Amino acid sequence: NGPTLLAKSALVIAACVLAAAVLVSGSSTQYKRGDPVPLFANKVGPFANPSEQYEYYTLPFCAPREEERKSQHLGEVLAGDRMMKTLYQLPFLIEFTGRKLCSYTLDPPDIEAFQNAIDGDFYFEFIYDDLPVWGFIGEKETEIVHGAEQTVYYLFTHYIFSITHNGNQIIEVNWEHDPESRLDITDATSEMPVTFRYSSKWVKTHLPSRDHVVKDTQQHLEIRWFSIFNSIVTVLLLTGFLATILMRVLKNDFLRYAKGEEEQAVETDESGWKLVHGDVFRYPANRELFSAILGNGVQLLCLVMGVLFLACLGVYSHYNRGALFVAALLIFAFTSGINGYVCGSMYSKMEGTNWVWSLLLSYFLFLGPFFVMATFLNFVAVAYNSSTALPFGTVVIILLILTLVSFPLCVIGGISGRNFSAPFAAPCRTTKMPREIPQLPWHRQGPVQVLMAGFLPFSAIYIELYYVFASVWGHKLYSLYGILTLVFVILIVVTSFITISLTYFQLAIEDHHWWWRSLFSGGSTGLFIFCYCIYYFNFKAKMNGFMQTSFFFGYMGIVCFGAWIMLGTVGFYSSLTFVRYIYRSIKCD
Repeated sequence: NGPTLLAKSALVIAACVLAAAVLVSGSSTQYKRGDPVPLFANKVGPFANPSEQYEYYTLPFCAPREEERKSQHLGEVLAGDRMMKTLYQLPFLIEFTGRKLCSYTLDPPDIEAFQNAIDGDFYFEFIYDDLPVWGFIGEKETEIVHGAEQTVYYLFTHYIFSITHNGNQIIEVNWEHDPESRLDITDATSEMPVTFRYSSKWVKTHLPSRDHVVKDTQQHLEIRWFSIFNSIVTVLLLTGFLATILMRVLKNDFLRYAKGEEEQAVETDESGWKLVHGDVFRYPANRELFSAILGNGVQLLCLVMGVLFLACLGVYSHYNRGALFVAALLIFAFTSGINGYVCGSMYSKMEGTNWVWSLLLSYFLFLGPFFVMATFLNFVAVAYNSSTALPFGTVVIILLILTLVSFPLCVIGGISGRNFSAPFAAPCRTTKMPREIPQLPWHRQGPVQVLMAGFLPFSAIYIELYYVFASVWGHKLYSLYGILTLVFVILIVVTSFITISLTYFQLAIEDHHWWWRSLFSGGSTGLFIFCYCIYYFNFKAKMNGFMQTSFFFGYMGIVCFGAWIMLGTVGFYSSLTFVRYIYRSIKCD
């Protein structure tokens, strides 16, 4: 039957995702003294604009005579990595100081390029044994020359690599520069000789692997736990308070309706939600779109749960580059069958007939806007000559996954949902003519209630949202996935309850148009998240420029749209379960 088929599909999907996660998982290599460990140059870019990345040798650094690129897997390419071999030689456990890398002459255009990079606060990223190494190109200072302020540009020319090891493995790599070895490149009118040098220091540690490296200080962790705990307790108290009130009101309603039935009065004074029992299960308008939203919502919910599950297993790390992107792509592709199944099942329950349009709408509802936005942003990256732009071969691979895996699974799921769908089984019979909705006060109308619905769920996640943004749109490493999973569970619970509460209040004033309202109420948290994006961009981040602005608002707009679909689906199914429960508990014609 349908549920059995869905359960088997879920097991197959989980097995495929776990297998893919194992394939992209990273592990440190064991070395002996003197073994060569290559250092790859990955990218440079403005520190404030994490999406604006360029290949390392777009700046006039000394490069090998022949270009040699590292072979990269799909996740690294999706993350914008473009690794190239460098002239640096850092053998395992070999220390040295001031080794010459290269000497050459900087032309005026080269000097201007470095000056522009220093003005933009450019950083670079090296990769050493799959570990990222970050540093800055140079710095600028303001000095008083002949009584006037003048900006002086300094280029760092001596790199010091401090490498931590445990005897046969590289655990951590840090970078610093020699403050005594700075080249003044303020004058860009004439040629200037430059010599780059580098040093290697090796530090022994007792840590068994790089997974045990602690990036957050204990004090920072305690403050974060306290903030999350405070937020969760506040939300749970508010939720419990509302739940108590709602349960008491429902109990009084059940007693009142039961008393009226026992007395068998000739004229029953019905009021409230029982009065609309003949309209509450009337199917909504735009059934194709409604079913497509539910299918995509369940798919995105499975996607988030799958990504968080793998995160809690420790699949993602700062040295397992791009694993998150690969996992998200594969989970999305394989869960397309769930999308089709839910859409087809709900469309069948609502007695829909336009199956082809429903199925196509289900497949392209989220993927279509995402593909259009990603294509536009890729063209923006190409125009900026940024390494963030995906190569043509990678685009072809993604399209093949979506067309040969995702779309067929969506079609198969839609056919299965149509064939194995059970009847809707409404507790009450729907009348032929819809009941007229009474005039409602302004604070009980749809837009106001939808805005009210998103406030409480957003208050449960806004603290953790800052750390997620600082990691995705910054350079902080995110590792506390257990906290993130806990916050996500709280978000789902609070969204379910607040939507149920608003649905009850809506039915109590004899407004039976709850189908779309519950979906918009549950998804309104996505609107709050987008407003937080505007706040974060203007007051928390220092991002600037058209490329970074378009990347931030483009991708966050898609994320907020997906959050609206996912949480709206949670709100609707919670309300549907609640409405069925209360109308099943009373006798209705």
